[in-house]
Amino acid sequence: MKLSVLAVGHRMPAWVTAGFEEYARRMPREMPLQLRELKPAQRSSAAGDVTRWLQTEAGHINAAVPAGALRVVLDEHGRTFPTRVLAEYLERWRGEGRDVAFIIGGADGLAPEIKKEAGLLWSLSPLTLPHGLVRVVLAEQLYRAASMLAGHPYHRE
Repeated sequence: MKLSVLAVGHRMPAWVTAGFEEYARRMPREMPLQLRELKPAQRSSAAGDVTRWLQTEAGHINAAVPAGALRVVLDEHGRTFPTRVLAEYLERWRGEGRDVAFIIGGADGLAPEIKKEAGLLWSLSPLTLPHGLVRVVLAEQLYRAASMLAGHPYHRE
């Protein structure tokens, strides 16, 4: 089972890269976590171009999703759940032999069709989080859920 994070945006601060890489390095061999940064659409000063930008980014996302992977879209209006439920999802997906692509939108969010194609629409928090921080929090939660499945004492309840 491979886990991919597809994130619109690049040139993140060093602490974002270091944080993500730390948790990705800790993931078990049978559940590797990789990051693929997707170039955001070229922005212009025209305010009405947001729909066009999101369509361009949707094309980049669709091209980057691994074949057959389940799409999990990170969105503020998605479902919230505790880490134990994330661990249950990972266990189910692993049992189904599914690769999973976690999708993080850019500054203007995601095109509606990306959300509609999601197998799961997930909100990490009702708070608005910077996109770089979402990468780190997501990686940490995936590591935490994987450690729960392995019986590792990283997670405490």
